[in-house]
Amino acid sequence: MQALVKHPTFRTYNRLECITFRKTAESFGGLSNMAGGYPLNVNGVKILTSEALYQACRFPHLPNVQHLIIAERSPMTAKMVSKPYRDNSRVDWDIIRTKIMRWCLQIKLVQNWDKFSRLLLETGDLPIVEDSRKDTFWGAKPVDEKNLVGANALGRLLMQLREQIINKEITCDSIISPLQIPNFFLYEQS
Repeated sequence: MQALVKHPTFRTYNRLECITFRKTAESFGGLSNMAGGYPLNVNGVKILTSEALYQACRFPHLPNVQHLIIAERSPMTAKMVSKPYRDNSRVDWDIIRTKIMRWCLQIKLVQNWDKFSRLLLETGDLPIVEDSRKDTFWGAKPVDEKNLVGANALGRLLMQLREQIINKEITCDSIISPLQIPNFFLYEQS
């Protein structure tokens, strides 16, 4: 099966041996950043989805763009609002985006503990995979009816979070501090 993997960070996942999610209305759809029902509050700023928070973190130097993104009710619309500004993403975005996603997921977990921790634990010890039509970084793409191939960075972060819950490294009382990276601001506040 490894012959399907051509990229050093890509992995092959058998659909029958993992938990996959694609649509937010499906059983494990709440694992997606596109899932509603997991509101966040960061420095007194109400944010409807982890996707909006993640996208806003691209633009610490553009608080007006952050406002536009966070004002959106739909996570997909929040993502689309960010697109025209992508050339103005923070210069280190590709280097730190995984750290920022981990932070966003930790906030989603702690602030929606009962619902999100339960969902993560319902995955058991199976691999968690975002089944994506086109994104092989955050998810894995189908290569045939049975297999998905990709880096699956989001799924891997979710599995790490699940382990942190099991090992009690993160709880409902955990305080998620801002990342120690330069210019980590939301509305010009660190």
